[in-house]
Amino acid sequence: MDQALAIPSRTAPASAGPSVRAAVRETETITLAVEHMHCGACMRTVEGALLEVPGVRSARVHLSDRRVTAEVESARVSAEALVEALDSAGFKSAEIAATSGGPMHDRDADLTRRLGVASFAAMNIMLLSVSVWSGAGGDMEASVQAMFHWLSALIALPAVAYAGQPFFRSAAQALKSGRLNMDVPISLGVILATGMSLYQTTRASEQVYFDAAITLLAFLLIGRLLDQQMRTRASSAAANLIGLKASAASVIDAAGHVERMPLRAIEPGMRILAAAGERIAVDGIVAFGDTEIDQALITGESAPRRVRKGEPVFAGTVNLGQPIEVVATKHDENSLLAEIARLMSAAEQGRGRYVRLADRAARIYAPAVHILGVVTFLGWLMSGQPWQEALTAAIAVLIITCPCALALAVPAVQVAAASRLFSKGIILKAADGLERLAEIDHIVLDKTGTLTVGEPRLVNSADVPRDMLAKAAGLAAASRHPYSRAIVRAASELGIAVPGVHDVVETAGFGLSRQTPAGEVRLGSARWCGIDRASDGELWLKPVSGAPVAFRFADKLREDSADTVHRLQAAGFGVEILSGDAWAPVEIMARAVGVEVFAGEKRPDQKIARLDALKQAGRNVLMVGDGLNDAPALAAAHASISPAAASDISQTVADAIVQGSRLAPVIELIAVAKASRRLALQNFGLAIAYNVVFVPLAMAGLVTPLIAAVAMSASSITVTANAIRLRSQNLELKA
Repeated sequence: MDQALAIPSRTAPASAGPSVRAAVRETETITLAVEHMHCGACMRTVEGALLEVPGVRSARVHLSDRRVTAEVESARVSAEALVEALDSAGFKSAEIAATSGGPMHDRDADLTRRLGVASFAAMNIMLLSVSVWSGAGGDMEASVQAMFHWLSALIALPAVAYAGQPFFRSAAQALKSGRLNMDVPISLGVILATGMSLYQTTRASEQVYFDAAITLLAFLLIGRLLDQQMRTRASSAAANLIGLKASAASVIDAAGHVERMPLRAIEPGMRILAAAGERIAVDGIVAFGDTEIDQALITGESAPRRVRKGEPVFAGTVNLGQPIEVVATKHDENSLLAEIARLMSAAEQGRGRYVRLADRAARIYAPAVHILGVVTFLGWLMSGQPWQEALTAAIAVLIITCPCALALAVPAVQVAAASRLFSKGIILKAADGLERLAEIDHIVLDKTGTLTVGEPRLVNSADVPRDMLAKAAGLAAASRHPYSRAIVRAASELGIAVPGVHDVVETAGFGLSRQTPAGEVRLGSARWCGIDRASDGELWLKPVSGAPVAFRFADKLREDSADTVHRLQAAGFGVEILSGDAWAPVEIMARAVGVEVFAGEKRPDQKIARLDALKQAGRNVLMVGDGLNDAPALAAAHASISPAAASDISQTVADAIVQGSRLAPVIELIAVAKASRRLALQNFGLAIAYNVVFVPLAMAGLVTPLIAAVAMSASSITVTANAIRLRSQNLELKA
């Protein structure tokens, strides 16, 4: 049996634990806010610049929050060094707290103000332009027409200078660091259209496009604002986790006094008070008290969980019942809540095969935009057209070929999928996990902890005398072994008071014992308790006098295991059970859930051999296991899911983690993966179709800069909106 967890007693308050001074750690995480990041090229540049700094182990950009998080060696790298590296790459940055709220509202407000200016200016210039157009074939004098053009210029020039700043700054930063991004052709098109119009106004020409330039900016700002709001809304799940964190904790010191401390000062071993109705501040073990915990936003379970002394609780969950005392077991940055937030962020920003394909296409596409613009301009000049018309056609090409839709095609789907899955209690870990999950056609299930809840229950409590159950529970309360916990739980459910027992000794591999004035009492294996036989799933209580009493245990089948297996089979998936348990219980379980192919007593290497055989037969196998003893098989499968216990979340090697007590989220995960692949391919198709249709039209002069702006913004909004549909679609599972 496991070693008993040492928790200070209630009557003798423990020390508050380690000093507030945090120990020096080898690595740390630094988060920087980065200005002027708008596209995939910016992401690659920022990450590349940080990875070149000696001592930086990893760097990950979160585009929608304009942040980059770097894992660095504490002794070698400072935040200042990272800021300098980004400055050299053309990006201004500043350190922020890793859990502080992002400046999303400020950016939305800034874009809204600029959109208001551009829209107001566009409406007024359009009124002047309509007057010029209507009077061009009538009796409007040239001087009046020139005056209207100059009025348009007076409105357009300051409006363009202000409203175009988001694009101009980004383009300038890119050019300064010797690269191209999507805002370069946009800025070039707007500036050329405005500059050419001003030149034509000074010459009293009719070829003036102030209305097109400012309306172009208005449509571009609409597209950028809507795109940012859509992506922010879709990626809010991880950010919302940060709102679950308490800002401070109530620490109980050695004298029993309570002191409020910031979370960063909490060290493992400190005793924390969690009041009724308060969010629990740390991951830890209940040291005193009995209450119910609402952990729906972490595990997806709607029903409160009952916790008692010795059971784990997690940061961000809400204490619904009585005050409890918790011994912290982890630092704030290593809590389950922080781990889930990191996994969510990685899932949203991770680059699978489709994302890498889109990145490569956008990298090639950006310089191609400028080449097409130059070719269009020279082609029109060579055909004998005036330079004004040649430049107008080139401007339209620059605007319409901006690869925004292509760059957003896959990331938007990935963010929407991660957000939907998280709301169902599913956390993605692998960057390409969704892509591989979409390809599976055969499912291998583990038994214990997968089809079953992995929590043994006492099945013969009705046959055990109440006084014997009370004695066994008193001993079992000192142990964390699953069978011990099952005995304590059974006694509590029957209303039997569990006596406080001291001086309990746990002998690893045998059981628990205690010396009493009358003699020794034992709770453990059959042979240790003097029973000349052994049986799996059984403990014995040997009292001082009287016959030993047997306690028999069985793992409970998940309530929806049979239904989930049936739905997987009905959808066309092959399903089998592969377990390390004995053949007899595996066969019973297989019959209960309706699986015909099963195997028991399989070692990890034998499980891998079975997966390899399925692979050789052309199957793409999904392995569903508990993530600990099944880790080799999870890693060997084409894709893997772990219905892991929350405390094991950082140990699993699975592509995704299903939290809670149900197996049905496996179906949701597979359905979302297949829908994600379908939507990603649709977005690729939309982006390609847009370019195939509009680029030739622009080069032929059939698309004005104004129409180009509308088309480009519409394409970006279309692919993002198509991805967002994933969050609310009713999905059907198909193999």
